[in-house]
Amino acid sequence: MDISYLLIILLVGALATFLAGDKVASKVALFFGLVSLGFTLYMLSLFNAGQNIDLNVAWVTKPVISFSLKADGLALAMLLLNGILTPIIILSSFGNEVKSAKNFYALVLFMSFAMAGTFLASDGLLYYIFWELALIPIYFIALIWGNGDAEERKKAVVKFFIYTLAGSLFMLTAFIYMYGKAGSFQLDALYNLDLSTTEQLWIFLAFFLAYAIKIPLIPFHTWQASVYQKAPTVGTMLLSGIMLKMGLYSVIRWQLPIAPTAAKEYMDIFIGLGIAGVIYGSIVALRQRDIKKLLAYSSLAHVGLIAAGTYTLNIDGFRGAVLQMMAHGFVVVGLFFAAEIIFRRLETRNISEMGGIRVQAPVFASMFMILVFASVSLPSTFNFIGEFTVLYSLFQVNMWFSIIGGLTIILGAYYMLKLYQHAMLGGTNTKIFKDVTFSEGLVMVSIIGVIMFFGLYPKPLTDLITPSLEAIVLKINR
Repeated sequence: MDISYLLIILLVGALATFLAGDKVASKVALFFGLVSLGFTLYMLSLFNAGQNIDLNVAWVTKPVISFSLKADGLALAMLLLNGILTPIIILSSFGNEVKSAKNFYALVLFMSFAMAGTFLASDGLLYYIFWELALIPIYFIALIWGNGDAEERKKAVVKFFIYTLAGSLFMLTAFIYMYGKAGSFQLDALYNLDLSTTEQLWIFLAFFLAYAIKIPLIPFHTWQASVYQKAPTVGTMLLSGIMLKMGLYSVIRWQLPIAPTAAKEYMDIFIGLGIAGVIYGSIVALRQRDIKKLLAYSSLAHVGLIAAGTYTLNIDGFRGAVLQMMAHGFVVVGLFFAAEIIFRRLETRNISEMGGIRVQAPVFASMFMILVFASVSLPSTFNFIGEFTVLYSLFQVNMWFSIIGGLTIILGAYYMLKLYQHAMLGGTNTKIFKDVTFSEGLVMVSIIGVIMFFGLYPKPLTDLITPSLEAIVLKINR
């Protein structure tokens, strides 16, 4: 089975959406998004049946670059996240009037194509190409279709672009250095390099800079809140739901197995940075009055804990981090969509100007409550599975890491329940708040369905990802 067909579907979909014209662009994009999801599920069935769906084709002779795609359980889990969320995100925009819709939706599909390529690539330079390609569509989506003052939006988006590009150049330098020693960009060849402790440290730091900016981790997070706020909600969903997972995924796939000695030597420092993000993000979220900024800092806290889990270097940390990556993707997309629904009705993102929504829209208020409970990792939700496993892995390293990291649950419960109280309860808003439409309800039900299903039965995902994660742990401990 040629796994490159998935990339072809998304790329052709982007082109077809652009050529379709503004009137039907959203429907064409949704169609190709659903086709890509169907193909992803088909690939998953082949993988579970034991078929090899990897691809390795010679591409460039000098330097030696291969069009090499690796579809193991870890990559397929990320493809599932991308495949499910892409049509959901497209459908979520149906309630908005989008100018130059063909350009907008074509960029969304092109971004999905680039992110899928990043998750699949097993040649270092091919991976770098997809990594950078994913930056281009989100730059234009945020710049052209964003909200707020145009100059402020431009500054925020340019800062994000420059930060991310600069960090990626350090990663490219590391790849070039390793190619000089291995004669190849292939993942297995880079895994098998005999690097000195000093070489590993510099390579580890070069990768870390690229990933810390993308995730983001403090103190490399300064672009995040403003971009999440200024970008259109679709852009914010793509960033928070899928794109930041590229950095977390890459820590496990590329950084740790290539430089295991450095990872072990400085493990406590990088776990500490992740946990610092938990505390910082939660405290700043408490002070926010804009709902999108509150959710942005909440996301910062959650991904800090995920990053801490990846740097534990044990199977529980990896497994919990991947499960939490997926859970966070669905929950944060649902929460940002809920914020968008509120904005459509009330034309404000200021929490103090909301209130009494539950009286007028009980269905929406109930759905929002489930998302809030999932965000604070209530048992029976997907987030609980991932977060509990990450905290358990931190406990294995140091009890205090687990205790301090667990504060995300307490602080998260406080600011999320406070948000729900101010937005849904209290005095009735003077503006009419209609309950969810069919398309809005379909998006919310789809997200909640995934959250509840895997919260109650995570076995299919744990069975999918565990073998590939165990193989990576063995490479780290070789």
